[in-house]
Amino acid sequence: MLKAALIQQSNSGDLTANREKLVANITQCASEGAELVVLQELHESLYFCQVEDPSFFDLAEPIPGNTTKFYSELARKLQIVLVTSLFEKRTAGLYHNTAVVFEKDGSIAGMYRKMHIPDDPNYYEKFYFTPGDLGFKPVQTSIGKLGILICWDQWYPEAARLMALAGAEVLIYPTAIGWTSNDGEIERDRQLNAWITIQRSHAIANGIPVLSVNRTGMEVDSSGNTTGIEFWGNSFVAGPQGEIISVAPKDSDAKLIVDLDLNHSENVRRWWPFLRDRRIDAYYELLKRYLD
Repeated sequence: MLKAALIQQSNSGDLTANREKLVANITQCASEGAELVVLQELHESLYFCQVEDPSFFDLAEPIPGNTTKFYSELARKLQIVLVTSLFEKRTAGLYHNTAVVFEKDGSIAGMYRKMHIPDDPNYYEKFYFTPGDLGFKPVQTSIGKLGILICWDQWYPEAARLMALAGAEVLIYPTAIGWTSNDGEIERDRQLNAWITIQRSHAIANGIPVLSVNRTGMEVDSSGNTTGIEFWGNSFVAGPQGEIISVAPKDSDAKLIVDLDLNHSENVRRWWPFLRDRRIDAYYELLKRYLD
């Protein structure tokens, strides 16, 4: 049985305060027995991608760097596997949205660079992030193989499938997603339910649990062009049949601590052998952009 924790929190422009709150929550989860702790997307700062502003590149850091050193020492101190989400500066003009996984001894177990990069109103990520080049490869840790994907990746069944085919025992989605002022109540429900449903479907299709951790709270658009994003929280854990194990509220900080029976996936895959019955000989057209 694996005890895992998801930390959902609101952020401010005070980077020190954001980190102090995170450290307190991470420490609390570890004290309650969590071996795996997962943080939300870009947890160090506000979600700066609401605007295209070159000054925000100053938030990026190399890996390894000061931030990875900090979380490395924290993981080692608490003896946890820690999944972080950082703004990576690879070199001048080359930046990534990168998940870094720390092992219990503080070493970097592996990284994943976000592959699918959105470019929508309030989510101008293509301005900041180069698509990842590490592929869909799980990170091997002392607690199992972790299939790390990031936010916009969660809408793509291909990404989840490739992680599962590479041996991922759990899918993990650090996320930053919410509503804008243009979204009415009906549309808000549609978006939230679609977000939950697509990720539950990845759990079902691949027979492995899904851990999705979102941020919460209102973050203003610094340009003043929109009112900003109301992040919808609702971080959740789903089992290998898509069953909801735990879910956070939409509008407050939360810590979800759950027990995951990773061995249960073996039984689910025996009952529903989707991997066995895949017609890999007939899927070649998936490599095309569109079938004219």
